[in-house]
Order: sequence, then structure tokens, then C-alpha cells
Amino acid sequence: MTEQTQTETRPEPTAPDTTEAAPTGVVPTEPALTEAAPTEAALTASVEAASVEAAPVEAAPAPVPVPKKSRRPLLWGIARWTAALLVCGGVGTGAAMGITAMERTEVPALATESDGRWEYPELALPALPDGAPRPFSDGNEAEIHHADLRKLLLPAPAGATVDPKLDGGWAGLDAYLAELKPEDRPELKAFLTDSALRHVAARGWTMPDGSTTRIHLLRFSSVAFSEAYKDELISDVFRGERLPVGVEASEMDTFHQGIDVPDVSFYSYKEKEPYGPAQTRWTFVQAGDTFGVVTQTRKGGTLAVPFEQTVALQAQLLG
Repeated sequence: MTEQTQTETRPEPTAPDTTEAAPTGVVPTEPALTEAAPTEAALTASVEAASVEAAPVEAAPAPVPVPKKSRRPLLWGIARWTAALLVCGGVGTGAAMGITAMERTEVPALATESDGRWEYPELALPALPDGAPRPFSDGNEAEIHHADLRKLLLPAPAGATVDPKLDGGWAGLDAYLAELKPEDRPELKAFLTDSALRHVAARGWTMPDGSTTRIHLLRFSSVAFSEAYKDELISDVFRGERLPVGVEASEMDTFHQGIDVPDVSFYSYKEKEPYGPAQTRWTFVQAGDTFGVVTQTRKGGTLAVPFEQTVALQAQLLG
């Protein structure tokens, strides 16, 4: 048998256990928290704090008086700025009031030229006899205008000089035929006589720019006669016949396409260039039993805007 060398392992020394062993049969619990005994440093700090609290508080030194500055320059500056603001505000307000009080065309930056429309009085449909329907109402198959034909004429605009021969009253057939060339009048007069023409009313005026306008309203006994006369005139104009006095050649005008008046038809023409000293425009307005002709003549050329305006307003009265 060989000897085996055994290495002894010596345990490291441990601190002696100073706690008492718990009695047998008693379950150990966590130790209760206890206050540590005050140290010498803590006692010294407490004594110093107590001495500080007990020490008398010295009064703060009185502030050194600062000489007051005069507020007069400050107040004077405020007053000057206030006055300046008031002056600027007054000037701005005055300018605004001045612009408001002026007419639009008197302010250079806001000036707008007129589009050429005439100033017509406020329009209203004339009264009807008791129980009479409007021309295009249900039950009025003949499309008859029961209102006074003279009341259906468009009034003259502001600034116009009314033609004493065409003052808005009844006009004879010859007054209407005077708008056409002399060679066309006899045949048309016979046609109208056979068409049961009942009334003719007319109004004419001249504006300061020289524009002369004539409106003739012809009332027939029924819509059939009115449409027959309209068809006759359209065919004649298409062939270059029965044109207004002074017109040698004409062409169609399409401005009326922008006018929307229910149950009213338009047929517009204007004198073809080159024309003479004056130009003529005219429009046939067919509305039920009534046939209207709006004619305008002006030296140097007719003005489209007022003519279109006149046709549209006359059509509204007939519709």
C-alpha cells in the first residue's frame, strides 16, 4: 500500500457570533427598526442651529434716497405721439369719408366707364281686366294680350327727347309703313288689311348721342295672323326686300340669342357695311297675337348695347 499525500484544507477563521441563539421552538422575526444614538457631530450641529435661531435679527439698513427724475419730458413725449396719431387718424378718416361721398367715376383709381346702357324707368306689367288671363297662360289658346296695347310699349329712357308723332299712343297703319321704302308700302298695307289687324301703338325718341329709336306694336285678332305676318317679313328680308328706309343691304344679327324670354321669338338684322351716313338695326319680336318691331338708327353706326337692352326690355313686357 502506498501512502497518499492528503492536503489539509484549513478553514478560514470566522468572526465570533455574538448573537444569542433563539430559544428552541420560537420562529425568529425581523428585527425592529430602532433610532441610532446621536453622534457627537449631530449634537454639535443642533447646538449651532439653536444659537442661530436665538440670535437677534439685525435691522436692514435704510435705503439711500434716490433723487426723483422729472416726469415732464416723459409726459410731453407721450402727448406729442398722441397728437401725431390723432392727426394721422383724422387724415385717414377724412380720406375714407371723401371717397365714400364721391361718385365712383370721380375717384381716379376706381373710375369705371359706363357700358352704354340707358337708364329706363322701373317697369311693371299693366293691369288686366277682371278675369282676363295673361297671353301665355293656360286657357288662352289664342295667346291674346288683354292688356292695353299702349301700356305694353317700352317707356323712353332718361335724357330722351320723345317724338311727338310717336308719343306712346295709337298710331295709324301709315305711321308704321313709313318705316319701309315707299315702293313696298302698298302691298304690305293690303296684306295687313286682310290679316285682321286690330291696333297699332308706337313710341319713338332720340338720345343726346343722336340714336333714334322707334317701337311699333301691331296686334292681330289671333296668333295665327301674327305669325303669318312674321313669316312674310322674314322671307322678304331674306330676299333683300322690304327693308327699312335707307337700307340697301342687310345681314342677320345674333345678339338676341342671349335674351331669354319664354314664348317670345326674335329675328334681328342690321344694315350691312358699307352703309351711308347712318346705320340701322331692327328686330322683329313675335309674342302671341302681337308683333313688334324695334328700329334704331344712328349716324356713324348704331350702338349694340343700348339696342340689345331696348329689345330685351320690350320683349319682357310682351312676355
